Amino acid sequence: MNNDPGRLAQQIDFILEIDKLKQVIRRSYLVDASRRENTAEHSWHLAMMALLLCEHANEAVDPGRVMKMVLVHDIVEIDAGDTYLHDPVGALDKAEREQAAAERLFGLLPTDQGRELRQLWQEFEARQTAEARFANALDRLMPLLHNLHSGGRTWWEHNITRSQVVDRVQHIGQGSETLWAYAQTI
Repeated sequence: MNNDPGRLAQQIDFILEIDKLKQVIRRSYLVDASRRENTAEHSWHLAMMALLLCEHANEAVDPGRVMKMVLVHDIVEIDAGDTYLHDPVGALDKAEREQAAAERLFGLLPTDQGRELRQLWQEFEARQTAEARFANALDRLMPLLHNLHSGGRTWWEHNITRSQVVDRVQHIGQGSETLWAYAQTI
């Protein structure tokens, strides 16, 4: 048990800060195409996917770690904004924007927790572990599912071709051949 009021204050400040994820609007529409999804919804949906789909990973993965990773992976969008998958201009400075955001946001937490969340974020970005590859597969699969079930609305709004989509989502197979095979059939 930790009774340090300073630690608790930092944790609460962080929790209140990440409420801003609800204000980060993504390009993907909800499945019913009624509106665009926000980043908080996206992260929650990915955590549910991790909970349910880990059995389809190419390698044994720790579901808890995958869930933590997908909950943390887009926190940097509070400061850096959401960079659309098919936006080459936004991609140019994405890494720098996200690094600066990670410094600030994870720095709000007590040192040990900030370090842990930053490491999870870095692990996700590097895609070097089984958990990170699977988490990234889910992160690519979800917008694909949203687009396919909303009539491809985001794609046609941005003149995205099938080959462009396949090029950007094919690394689903690095985390799950099963999910990649499924994605190719829909």
